[in-house]
Amino acid sequence: MENIKASYETMFIVETTKGEEAVAAVVAKFKALIEANGEIESFNEWGKRKLAYPINDLTEGYYVLVNYKADKSFVAELERNFNISEDVMRSMTISVA
Repeated sequence: MENIKASYETMFIVETTKGEEAVAAVVAKFKALIEANGEIESFNEWGKRKLAYPINDLTEGYYVLVNYKADKSFVAELERNFNISEDVMRSMTISVA
């Protein structure tokens, strides 16, 4: 039976206190993870922006928006990786109809 892939949109915010190289490494890590387990439709790095409210006393973060197709099980694994990564401040994934 063929795996059915659904469309998802994920936004994550990377902490910027460790410098640009660290931010680029985190973004590349998650991009590679998504590419290995799904099909990226668009990958938009919005860059450093002011947060709507402070998170852990920080007021800026590096925003990334990804649209992709993947299995439902992968989305759970991706969210788990976001949650255990100290460099990701916030993340949200929604299913796109």
